[in-house]
Amino acid sequence: MLWIIAVILVIAGIYVILARRDILWGIVLIVLGFLVGPGGVSIFNV
Repeated sequence: MLWIIAVILVIAGIYVILARRDILWGIVLIVLGFLVGPGGVSIFNV
């Protein structure tokens, strides 16, 4: 379940960077995707 959310966040971040040219929000979404995903630091286990 968490990896699905992580993948969606990363894809949304890439979309924001490419389509909207908003690099800051894109990077924020990608970093959140890596933090939520398994293998990363899960914010739900803290």
